[in-house]
Amino acid sequence: MVKKQRSSKILILFEMIFYAILPYVIWNFGREPLGDYTAMLISTIPGIIYTIYRFILDKQFNITGLLILSSLALGTTVDLLSGSAEQMIWNGVYLSLLYTFLYIVALMIKRPLSLYFAVDFVYLQGYARMDSRALFFQKGIFKWFQFIQVIFIIRGLFMAGLTVYLLQKYGIDGYGGMLIYKQIAGWAFSIFLIGMFFYINVPVRNFFAKQQNQVQDNNNLALQQSNATVE
Repeated sequence: MVKKQRSSKILILFEMIFYAILPYVIWNFGREPLGDYTAMLISTIPGIIYTIYRFILDKQFNITGLLILSSLALGTTVDLLSGSAEQMIWNGVYLSLLYTFLYIVALMIKRPLSLYFAVDFVYLQGYARMDSRALFFQKGIFKWFQFIQVIFIIRGLFMAGLTVYLLQKYGIDGYGGMLIYKQIAGWAFSIFLIGMFFYINVPVRNFFAKQQNQVQDNNNLALQQSNATVE
């Protein structure tokens, strides 16, 4: 437990360094000699490198990993084509809204991406994807993945709105502070989402307990019928 807590603290520290501190330093010290747009582009490199590193380390060669790499490639391409620092931020907002729209579509067709994220996670723990997918689609469990999907949608809308608000209030000069505010907001949503994923253990245990009780009731009924036949 202590080792796991230490690992989580190190992970948070690395995320702070690569997603906030290094981009903030590069932006503040690079914008004058390099210009706003070039400095902003370079400030995204630490996050890209760290994301790829985590992808390889966690062995996320699955739906989760595919989405991570796809969004990374798309985001980098959009950044390179933006042409200016401010347009780069606005394109990031549009991209965030696009992802949110995809989350909404997945929710409407009852194929929440949150469920497939969970399938990938438990697969790394040694559980077959087919078995866990069938389990997670059970009625008492599936609704919680739909709820988590709604949180993903709210997060996407909130983060896009926060970016627009900060950009309109502080302008491009406030980009450094924008990184910090967005990182803190992202952590807040991540903590809540992780808590929800852990909570799903409760309906899963209830499902298995209900199944076990049903099997026991059937066995008792069969035993009673057998005794009645003998008598």
